[in-house]
Amino acid sequence: MTIERMGESPRRREDARFVTGQGAYLDDLKFDDVAQAVVLRSPHAHAIVKAIDTRAARGMPGVLAVLTAIEAEADGLKPLRPYAEANIQTGEPFAFAAQPLLASGKVRFAGEPVALIVAETIAQALDAAERVVVDYEPLPAVVAAREARAEGAPQLADEIPNNTCLDWHTGDTEGAHAAFAAAAHVVSLELDNHRIVMNPMEPRGGVGTFDPGTGRYTLHVSSQNIHINRNFVARSLGVEPKDVRFRAHDVGGGFGAKNFAYVEHALVLWAARKVGRPVKWIASRSEVFLSDHAARDMQAEASLALDAEGRFLALRIASRANLGAYMAGAGGGVQTFQYIHLQGSVYRIPSIALHVVAVVTNTAPIGVTRGPGFAEAINIVERLIDAAARQTGFDRTALRRRNMVPPEAMPMTNAFGFQVDSGHFAESLDKALLRADWTGFEARRQESERGGRLRGRGVAYHIKATGGPPDENVDVRFEADGTISLITGTQHIGQGHETTFPQILSTRLGIPNERIRLVQGDTDAIPFGGGHGSSRATYMGGTAIWRASDEIVAKGTVLAAEALEAAEADIRFEEGRFVVSGTDRAIGLIEVAALGREKGKPLDTFHAWKREHMTFPNGAHVVEVEIDRDTGRVDLARYTAVDDYGVLVNPMIATGQAHGAMAQGAGQALLEHATYDGTSGQMVAGSFMDYALPRADDLPSFDLGFNPTRCTTNPLGVKGCGEAGAIAAFPAIANAILDALAPLGVKGFDGPATPARIWQALQEAR
Repeated sequence: MTIERMGESPRRREDARFVTGQGAYLDDLKFDDVAQAVVLRSPHAHAIVKAIDTRAARGMPGVLAVLTAIEAEADGLKPLRPYAEANIQTGEPFAFAAQPLLASGKVRFAGEPVALIVAETIAQALDAAERVVVDYEPLPAVVAAREARAEGAPQLADEIPNNTCLDWHTGDTEGAHAAFAAAAHVVSLELDNHRIVMNPMEPRGGVGTFDPGTGRYTLHVSSQNIHINRNFVARSLGVEPKDVRFRAHDVGGGFGAKNFAYVEHALVLWAARKVGRPVKWIASRSEVFLSDHAARDMQAEASLALDAEGRFLALRIASRANLGAYMAGAGGGVQTFQYIHLQGSVYRIPSIALHVVAVVTNTAPIGVTRGPGFAEAINIVERLIDAAARQTGFDRTALRRRNMVPPEAMPMTNAFGFQVDSGHFAESLDKALLRADWTGFEARRQESERGGRLRGRGVAYHIKATGGPPDENVDVRFEADGTISLITGTQHIGQGHETTFPQILSTRLGIPNERIRLVQGDTDAIPFGGGHGSSRATYMGGTAIWRASDEIVAKGTVLAAEALEAAEADIRFEEGRFVVSGTDRAIGLIEVAALGREKGKPLDTFHAWKREHMTFPNGAHVVEVEIDRDTGRVDLARYTAVDDYGVLVNPMIATGQAHGAMAQGAGQALLEHATYDGTSGQMVAGSFMDYALPRADDLPSFDLGFNPTRCTTNPLGVKGCGEAGAIAAFPAIANAILDALAPLGVKGFDGPATPARIWQALQEAR
């Protein structure tokens, strides 16, 4: 047996299970007498539902139930409410309409659930769904945030006047106004952080059961946040959380799309109760595009004021967030916490004034993806800095370096009063530029020109607060067979927790990793949990493990002193053993655990804690692109990054997480765009035929280095590492593209840098 400690890079132990086909995804789970469910979805983006006739469908072969809003109301089911119902900063309630489990009276986006059909087979359920007759009265649709507030725009709900959930001015408006009036330079941009769909490998889904004897529901679900989602689903079902059990086995990716509760979670459980059998529903890929929570979709008008030496004086932003048809998940919370938290990024900007608007439209609800709110904020400031460099003649890297908060000023407190504990920002930038051979770019540019191609380079500095839900817990149990069960409220969705969490416990307790068994994904196994969102798991779960280990050692010291007939003060713990100081007398932790069981003093330890602070991963990303003059095709030629994730539990896994985020960020920058028809509200990029995810040949070999500064907000010193690339890649690639196109007069473009968009920008410049 081996002890694999923090800082080492053992192979992921879970991979052996996955590559040999032993994973336990939803479709791998076996249930006796399981029925199949199909969701009938609205073909209209906006329509009155005048009547639903289910008689023919109910008589179809194999059909067990056809459920609509009528049955849901009769059974007392409640709509799904958002996680944040008021402005986190001010307490002012948002204007919102709760999302019905099944459309009642009106549909508000193409793909909204209208009925649930349960049958013996999927084919029978699909056939029956075609026999449900819905009488729709189509209404005009609105899909863009700007148009949603225009005079005469279609109104989605009486509860949301002017389609506006939030219209909020915050920050130092007076100070910003004065700074802009006195500035030597002012640069302004209009930016579109366009909508994307996450498309995890395993689609959303669930298998629901109901036990009439106990009155308990159980949902086997592909989710990254089971405890909190369980609570919201229980409320929709009209029962207490204790009456609902969520179980997540292996989860085939999440990326934020599986972070929050969906109406299908409640529908599957309700259907299981209605038909008296397990009910299974797994989304088709078309349903993923139509109904999964999407992300981004924010437009901003932003300005930066600088003095004559290039020091930043003020930042002014007016942004519009498109929340989709319903304020789902943390939609409003993202706008009133994460988006404003690190405005100004790592730069000293004395005055920041924000105008934040969030609206509803006839599109799928917006949720989160890597870096929600933070990515939108970082994109704005990094794009502004490059624009300022072009306008003023300042070097763009010098402009960043001049305005970065220096190490001696840490911890820094930004313009909104939020504190960042650690980071060497200019040092990370310089290391990235050196690693990327920034000074050798001109030779590469000339070589590209000889081949008839344009070459540009871009840089972006990212920072994000990670932590997510503030409460977390672990339960460490010493089993009779000498193994240890490590039960956590976090959730693995492919990040490598089965490897890294045992590394943390092994480091603290000196126990071989093979003895440690990670248990996650069951609301019955541990009282609560914050799941995995906001790169929180290692920080939150790891801190709970660390503190639980302190308690285990303290309890073990008492038992060891009795066993070794020594004073507790003479016992020290090292390398998995309790040793009497100055002697060779010792006893192992596992033996002490066995003694504790015999004496009724087990070492089993439950530890819960509530965070007061976040962690702040940050770093510099440098990219180079090549552009074909004739076709507009953009190739990502080089990608270099130097990131600060604090102490690395497993450098290999951290590297993999960063690579995945970079790929996702590159996907948004170059390929992905969730597009709707402006008149009908129909999704026109609703399959992989029209929506391109990045593939291996779209990406270069990433060159990633680390410049860690120990995080002071947790005993491990770690910072979340899963989102950085998705935050930095988008502005870094956009800056590189504009650098390549600037000599031809191109000043901007909207959406992903597809060949058609770049070609069009070139034609307009000519």
